[in-house]
Amino acid sequence: MEKLPPLNAVRAFEVAARAGSFTLAATELGVSSAAVSQQIRNLENWFGKQLFVRSGNRIALTDAGHAIYPQTARALGDIAAIGRRMLEGGLRTRLVVSVPFSLAELWLAPRLAVLLDAFPRMAIDVRVEDDPVDVVRQNIDLRVSYGDYHYPALRMVRLVHDDVLPVVAPDFWQRHNNGASGLAEVHESLFIHTNWGPNYASHPSWADWFAASGGSRAPDPSHGRRVGLSSLAIASARLGLGIALGQRVMARADLEAGHLIALSSVSVRLGQPYCAFMAPAKAERADVAGLVELLSKTAPSTWGSRAPQDRI
Repeated sequence: MEKLPPLNAVRAFEVAARAGSFTLAATELGVSSAAVSQQIRNLENWFGKQLFVRSGNRIALTDAGHAIYPQTARALGDIAAIGRRMLEGGLRTRLVVSVPFSLAELWLAPRLAVLLDAFPRMAIDVRVEDDPVDVVRQNIDLRVSYGDYHYPALRMVRLVHDDVLPVVAPDFWQRHNNGASGLAEVHESLFIHTNWGPNYASHPSWADWFAASGGSRAPDPSHGRRVGLSSLAIASARLGLGIALGQRVMARADLEAGHLIALSSVSVRLGQPYCAFMAPAKAERADVAGLVELLSKTAPSTWGSRAPQDRI
C-alpha cells in the first residue's frame, strides 16, 4: 500500500481550510486550537510544504494548500459517504436536495414531481437555503446554486444558463397599457423590480433590458414595485401587480398556460448559470443522476400559442 499522510492531520487541515480559522476548526472537531495547529504542523512536515500563512489569529492557504485542498475534501467526503452507506445497510431511502429560495417552487417542485413518477416511493427532503451550505456535513445529496464557484471540492454540473424577458398577465396589459405602443411608454409605477440582495451583482435590471432592446430607458425602482425573489416577481406579474422581468425557466408553465404573456422576444442572459454540486460518491446514484438530468432540461424553444409580442 502506498504511504498515506496522517489522516487526523488531513482532517484537521480540511476543516481549518474550510472554516478559515484554527479556532473554528477546533470547535468543529471538539479539540483545542493548539491541537489543530499541531496537526497542521505534522501534515506540513509530512509534505515538506507550508500549507497556511499565519498572521496572528488569521490564516490563509498557501499555493501548496490550495493545490491539495480540493482532493482532500473530496476524499474525506467519499469516506463519509461509505460510512453512511454501511451504517444504513447499503440502502438509501431519502433524497436530500438543497436549493436557493427563488428556485424551490416554480423550478424545482415541478421536476421533483416528474422524478417521483420514476421513483414513487422515494422520500425527498427539500431544504431551502442560501449559499454557502456544508454539503458534506449536512448530508446533502444535491445542492443547486447560482454560479459555478461555490463548492470547488465537489463535482459540478452546469444545469441551465437562464435569461429574463418582460412578462405580464394578459388582463393587466389590456387594462394598463393605456394605448402605449410598447414598454418604452409605460408608466414607471407598472414595472416590477427584483432586488437580488447585497451578494449579487450580475442579475440584469430593467435598464439592462431596455439597453438590449435598443433603448435608453432606465425605470426608477423607487417608483415601481419591488420584490426580493425572482419567483415572487413572476407570481406578482401573474396576479396582475405589474410587468416583471421573468426568468424564462421559471415562467415557462405560466406562459404555456396563458397566465402570462411575453411582451418581447428580446431577453437578457443572467450573469451566472445555475449549477448542481454533489459529492463524487453520490453522483452515480440513480436518484441523484435522474434529478440532475431533469434539472438540466431547459425551457422549450416555443411558448405554445402564446408567442412573445414585441412591445418595446
